[in-house]
Formats: sequence, structure tokens, C-alpha cells
Amino acid sequence: MGGTGPKAWRRGAVVAALMLAAFTFNTTENLPVGLLALMADDLRVTLTAVGALVTGYGLTVAVASLPLQVTRSVPRRYLLTGILGLLAVASWVSALGGVSYGVLLAARVATALAQAVFWSVMGPVAVGMFAPERRGRVIGLLSVGGSLATVAGVPAGTWLGGHTGWRTPFVLLGVLALVSLVTIAALLPTSRPQDGHAAYGAAPDRRGFRTVMAVTALSVTGAFAGFTYVVAFLDEVSGFGEGAVSAVLLAFGGAALAGVAVTGPLLDRFPRATLTVPVAAQAVALLGLWATGHVPVASVALIMVLGASVATVFMATQSRVLRVAPGRTETALAANSAAYNVGIAAGALLGGALLPVVGVRGTFLAGGLFTVAALVVQTRPGRARDGAGIGPWRTNAEL
Repeated sequence: MGGTGPKAWRRGAVVAALMLAAFTFNTTENLPVGLLALMADDLRVTLTAVGALVTGYGLTVAVASLPLQVTRSVPRRYLLTGILGLLAVASWVSALGGVSYGVLLAARVATALAQAVFWSVMGPVAVGMFAPERRGRVIGLLSVGGSLATVAGVPAGTWLGGHTGWRTPFVLLGVLALVSLVTIAALLPTSRPQDGHAAYGAAPDRRGFRTVMAVTALSVTGAFAGFTYVVAFLDEVSGFGEGAVSAVLLAFGGAALAGVAVTGPLLDRFPRATLTVPVAAQAVALLGLWATGHVPVASVALIMVLGASVATVFMATQSRVLRVAPGRTETALAANSAAYNVGIAAGALLGGALLPVVGVRGTFLAGGLFTVAALVVQTRPGRARDGAGIGPWRTNAEL
């Protein structure tokens, strides 16, 4: 990648550190899912209480993303080192012997607050070190780091926790956060957050921005209305045993990684297609699982399509936000992150409410219909001029 600013090796090292930080945050957020029983037994709480460590984490990120924009004037070198320091300390506090559930919950909330800030500043910091035409490619690299958490981070942490105790993975996550912290503190230049092309949208468009927010919220709600209950679906509908379910979920993660790796380099060249196609693919996957999920081969194939599309949709919306943000990109990205996390919670609640009425299969139908709504919002006529539909992006001159 070409660009201006720091030397190429410094830019590469900072992006690698941000990718590692994204991997660490995502693994930290979801690791309790894999260690549910171990943590519940050791802490002497219910499985539901441990599950709340994940649900509460996501809700904290959603609620805090926009209010924490009070940090917008802090130089990003200092802010990121502080965020990563908080991640490291909270991870090590979580791993302390004899720690109570209350202390662990407080550490999770602190980490979630750090993550809420991280997602809003990570993209502009990385993108700002490269030429404007490389925005999408850089966002793609950062998304690979986050997606690796699903494919490698959570499975590896689950395996390690099963063999050495659930606290050990949190110790290592703290170490990874420290590595990212040291790299960023040493190599990221100190500059004012409002300086550089990445601080503001390339083609500001309020209507286009609102459309992206709607697509994010609707598509994520749809995805998690069904996927939250995917284990039950694979067991009751597809007929997979416990061992096979793990393999299918690994395939889901691998497809997610492949999706962002393939699509990332295309974001700059095809900004509309790289969002429209994965939203359409997600709708096909969810509706296909509802219709043909009882066929094991079809179920596996569609689960992989779902994995590739869900991860790619969020990456594409992040890239789109960097383009159409009507003000500071950090505030716009925080709003998109909030919409994403609200979608996760809303999807889980929707699926849970429908489960006793329509069964686990019906949750995928509902998810597919929500995703179709997202596709309609994304492609409906009359949006051509705002950059959200099928027409060209508006330019600053047009605004």
C-alpha cells in the first residue's frame, strides 16, 4: 500500500497492532461462551449468569459508543494506549484467583467501555496513515483481525481453558493487549484527531449515512434472530450430533474469515456491490436454512454462506460510513457500532420470543425477512443520489 505519513514499515506495524487488538477484543467478548460450564462451576453461579457476561458486554458497547465520543479531542496515540492498558488490566483482573462474579462483571464492563471507544477510533487511525483510495483495503485488513477471533481465538481459548483452567486464556489476552499497546505507543505518530483525510467522510451524505445505519440494524437483527439459536437448529432440524455441530461452527468461522479476506480488497473499487451482495447472500442463507435446513449438506453450505455474509456486511458498512459520514468519522463509526450491537441484542430477543411460537426453524424465517428488509432499504429506487442505493456517490460539490 502506498500513502503518506510514517514510513511503510511503521504503518504496517501499527496496522498489525490494531489487527491484534481487534482480535483480542473480539476474543475477550465471546470467550465466556466457550468456557460457560467451567466458569459457572468455579464461580458457583448459573449458566445464565455467565451468559450475561456476554450479553451485558454487547449492551454496554451499544449504549456507551456514542457517549464516549467525549474522548474525541484526545490524541489517538494516547487514547489507544490507554484503551489497551485498560484491556490488559481488566483481563488480568478477570484471571485473578478467587475473583468473585461481581468483580469479573465489573472487569467485563470496563473492557466493553474500552472496546466501545476502540471501534470508533481504530478505522480512522489506520486509514489516516494511507492514501485515501486505500480506505477500503485497510478496513478489510482490520476486519480480518477481528474475524480471526471467531476462527482461532475463541476455539483456542476454549481448548486452553479446558486443559489449564478458564483463567489462563484471560492472562494471555492481557499479554496480547500489552503487545499492541507497546507497538502503538512506540510507532503511532502523535497528531490531533481532527487532522488528516480520515477524520471526515470522503463524500458526506446524511441521507446515505442514515441508510447505512438502517441496513446495519436490520441485517444484524435478522442474522442474530436465527444464529443465536444455531446450535439448537443444527441439532433439532439438521440432525447433527454434538461433535458435528462444533465442526459446522468452525466452518462458519472459516467462511467468515474467507469472506472478509476476499471482499476487503474490493471495497474501494466496488463500494455498492460489496454491501449489496453480502446482504442478499445473508437473506438467501437464512431463508434457505428455513426451507432446506433439514438436509444436512444444504445446511452446512448455507451456514457457510451465512458466515461469509454476516462478517462481510459489517466490514462493508464500516467502509461505507467512512465515506458518507456527515461529520467526524469517529462519531459515525461509533453510531454504526452501536447499531450493530443493538441489532445483536434485538435479534436474540426476537428469536427468543418467537422460539416457543414458531420453533427454532421459524427464527431463521424471521431473520431472513428482516434481512430482506435491509436489502430493500439498501437498493430501493430514489436513493441513487445519496450513495446508499444503485446510483453514484454524491460529491462534496453536490452538497
